[in-house]
Amino acid sequence: MLKLAMSTKSQTLKGFRDFLPSQMAVRDYVKKICVDTFELFGFQPLETPALEYSSVLMGKYGAEADKMVYSFKDKGGRDIGLRYDLTVSTARVLSSYNLPLPFKRYQIQPVWRADKPQKGRYREFTQCDIDTFGSCSPLADAEIIAVIYHVLTRLNFQKFSLRINSRTLLKNIPNCALQSIDKLGKIGNKRVQKELINKGYSQAQIDQFFEYIKTAQPDAYLNQVFKRIIDFGVPAAAFTFDPTLVRGLDYYTGPIFEVYVEKPKIGSIAGGGRYDNLVRSLGGPDIPAVGTTLGLDRIIDCILELNLLPQIRKTNIKVLVANFGEEKKSLELLNNLRKNKIPSTIYFNKEKLAKQIKYALSLGVKYIAIIGPDEAKNNTITLKNLDTQDQQTISFQDLVIQLLTND
Repeated sequence: MLKLAMSTKSQTLKGFRDFLPSQMAVRDYVKKICVDTFELFGFQPLETPALEYSSVLMGKYGAEADKMVYSFKDKGGRDIGLRYDLTVSTARVLSSYNLPLPFKRYQIQPVWRADKPQKGRYREFTQCDIDTFGSCSPLADAEIIAVIYHVLTRLNFQKFSLRINSRTLLKNIPNCALQSIDKLGKIGNKRVQKELINKGYSQAQIDQFFEYIKTAQPDAYLNQVFKRIIDFGVPAAAFTFDPTLVRGLDYYTGPIFEVYVEKPKIGSIAGGGRYDNLVRSLGGPDIPAVGTTLGLDRIIDCILELNLLPQIRKTNIKVLVANFGEEKKSLELLNNLRKNKIPSTIYFNKEKLAKQIKYALSLGVKYIAIIGPDEAKNNTITLKNLDTQDQQTISFQDLVIQLLTND
């Protein structure tokens, strides 16, 4: 088996990662559950470019977030940037195309942030987004939250807190102060107060901010959202009103929500809210919107640390066709397996069977199919199960039936 030498200079940039096939198996498992749930709730797929004009990206997130946008001039001298999230790009789509409303979309693509890398925080990561455009109904907000709940329960999460607030309850607090208050869960009360003082707020003003938040109660719209969440089949115990929740992005206008796990200490694994003015700010029509992001990378980190992953194979290859000297027959078998939608590959060189089995095991392949002189003469195949070490010599038809009916 060929092994590639790694140069000491050949490494990824800090905050960026490679994903090997075994890691991709986990990522694909999570993505599939997300997509299945999104489509079950009637959301449709969308993709947008990695690069946008800087004018599309900047000024939508807030001063602190804007600093983390990867922005630069392209070879034509245009000011462009890598997308910071998927929401602004999708809002740009709504401003550019006449789509039927309400428009419910899902999107799973990478985003980039010039952030300080740490556990659960990367400079390139994948977001799983759902958004509903064109509805002011609390049903739209509640359905988004219900999707979050159903995705996480399908991923075997047992303990998570879904916290909900509304930006309308925070309208008397300046955005500059909200950006600091948003860090309460990360850096604590004392450091938030110090940051607010450094921004020029007096202690009396700071005390007023915290008293306002402490005494806040859900408004009529948020109470309707709570009722509808339950109507969507989410237990009342699964979510809570949290008046300290801010979410740092400036474009939110109504209900906001985040999901946290007790362990590991990794920050929010999902978050979103209502943003009714964003499409209009990009030159489009006045279209209300609500949506959420599920952080694929943080969710995967949690699944692995909490041992929530079911038994999945590290490859989708089901059969390795051995090279035993009967290449024509082996290729005929390979083509027929693929015609029957059975993922398969062939060992290219004629080697000892032990070496080919070792290769199959290294890939995580469950079966090896062997056509030697005896099998070629009798028009049969020897199929070896590498998990159990059982093997049998059978016809092609029986082999297909077995492979399609067994994991």
